[in-house]
Formats: sequence, C-alpha cells, structure tokens
Amino acid sequence: MTMKVVAWIGLLAGAGLATLLIGHYGLVAVAQAMAAIGWTGFAAVLALHAAIMAVMGLAWFLLARAEPGARLGLFVWGRFVRDSASEVLPLSQIGGYVAGAAAVARGGAPFALAAATTVIDVTLEVAAQLVYTALGLALLQALHPDNGFARPILAALAVMAVLLAVFVIVQRRGIGLPGPLLRRLSQRWLSGFTGGRSRAVATHQQLRAIYARPGAVTLGGVLHLATWIASGLEAWVALRFMGVPLGVVAVLALESLLYGARSLAFLVPNAVGVQEGAYIALGGLLGLGPETALALSLLKRARDAAIGVPVLLAWQALEGRRALRRLGMPAERGLAVVRTVERADSESRS
Repeated sequence: MTMKVVAWIGLLAGAGLATLLIGHYGLVAVAQAMAAIGWTGFAAVLALHAAIMAVMGLAWFLLARAEPGARLGLFVWGRFVRDSASEVLPLSQIGGYVAGAAAVARGGAPFALAAATTVIDVTLEVAAQLVYTALGLALLQALHPDNGFARPILAALAVMAVLLAVFVIVQRRGIGLPGPLLRRLSQRWLSGFTGGRSRAVATHQQLRAIYARPGAVTLGGVLHLATWIASGLEAWVALRFMGVPLGVVAVLALESLLYGARSLAFLVPNAVGVQEGAYIALGGLLGLGPETALALSLLKRARDAAIGVPVLLAWQALEGRRALRRLGMPAERGLAVVRTVERADSESRS
C-alpha cells in the first residue's frame, strides 16, 4: 500500500470521524457554541491570526535578508500561501511548503534561496514546536499529574528531537541531499527554474551560507517559538469571546499538545479528524466540554478558510497574469503552479 493511498484513507477516515463526533455530541449544540463567538470575536481571531502569519513570514525573511532578491513582503506573502495551501487545499503539510517556496521563487527570489530558506525555516519551526510541546506537557503535568499522556508524548518528543538533529546535521555538513523535502524541492517539485543538478548544488551552497549567519537563524527560531505561544493565546481569546473562562495555562497546554498531534499526523490532509479528536480528548481533561472543543476546532477551520481562500484566489490570479504577460500563454497556463504543487504533494505520499 503506497503512502498516497494511506493519505487518502486517512483523509476519509478523519472526515468520517469528525462527522461522527459532531453528530454524537449534537450538531445544534456545536453550532450554538461556535455561534457564541459572534462576528466581532471572529474578526478579532482573524486579525490575530493574520498578524501571527506575518511574523512567521518575518522569521522566514530573516534567513534570506542578506541575499539579493529578498524582500520582506515577498516572504510574508509566501508564508500566507504556504499556510493557505496546507489548511485549505487537500494537501499534506509538505505540499504547503512547496506552494510557499513556489510563491517566493516566482515572486523574484532565486530558486536556491527559496528552497534553502524553506528547508531551514521549516526546521526552525519544528524545533520551536518541540519546545512548545514540551512546555505544554510541563503545564499539563502541573495541572493533572496523573493524566496518562506524559509517557507517549515524551517518547514522541524524543524521536522527533533525534530526527530533527539528524536533519540539521545533514543540512550543515552537506551529506548528500538533506532529506526528501530538499531533494524534491531541488530536483522535481519546482521544475522550470534552473537545471536539475545545478539546482541541487546551488541550494546546498545557499544552505551553508545561511547557517554561516547564526544570528539570523537564532532569531528566526525565537520568533517561531513566540508565534507558537501567540497561537495559544489566540485560542484563549477565541474562548473568551465564546464565554468560556478557561485559564491561559490550560489553553496553552491544550494548544501545544494539539499541534503536536497534528504534526504526527502530517500525512492526513488538513489533519481532518485528528484535530477534532485531539481537542475532545485533551479538552475534556482540561475542563473544556466536547461541544465547545468541536466548536473551537470548526472555528479554526472557518478562520483558515476565511484567510486561505482569498489568498489562494489572489495567488492563482497573479500566476495567470504572469503567464499572459511574460510568456504570452493562454490564461489556463496560470494553473500550472497549482498543478505542480498538487503533483509534488502526491509524489511525497507515494
């Protein structure tokens, strides 16, 4: 059974699980809990999340700041495309990484810069998430010492930390190609920028150049940790608008462990079902009712759609105009980038 088949099975199973959970706890009750936030609260959540995404774009830009072709606005835009593709399109997280890199490269940055900074930015984001998850576990232990989640979470953290360390060593020492993400980025996914072998060599050189600036790498990691914590505070704000007086500590524990679960299920597009199940399991332990937990999950999906759909439509329109202006091709060729991302995501699962 290929990874692509597994991903589709996971998507269908997750969608079925989410539907069953909502049906079990009552669609009306979930809808009422979700509606409690109101338009003002929803607008506040959108604004907070857009600000967090912009800061994540800044963290990405810092890795490229010293290089020609790097512009803050371009990397912020690339971050919006990355997250929108991951959360709205039926892609895995890796497909979102490719979409963001494509947006940056087609916006004028050299391919090697887009690919190398994507790899390092993702590495820093995962490293910051491990710290955030460890913080959440510590908070959960303080609130509920006998929670039953400590050992499996610690084991997962240990495995992820080892894999991340190996990934960083390979990037810095240049042993072959640093993992499937860079290999596909430099050889197959973003075809059409430069030649295959030259892409790989240029990307390796760019990786070394970025790691030679430890200040930028460190600051990028710090910003990612700050945005992870801010995302927890965003959920706390949403719950306050919904009239749920759950404490900040409990919400941070809930959110950090939730995103840890999402990362482990990275092959399931949009973490469908995984997010809902994790919210109910962890929320019940921390004092969040299942109806409210599901409402918070659906609120996040509505937030992602409200931001992601306009971003993806704007990206598609921009690619269509570029195709007409630069290449004199039919407007339909503007679909080529999205098709490339979808093909890359499919290859990542196969």
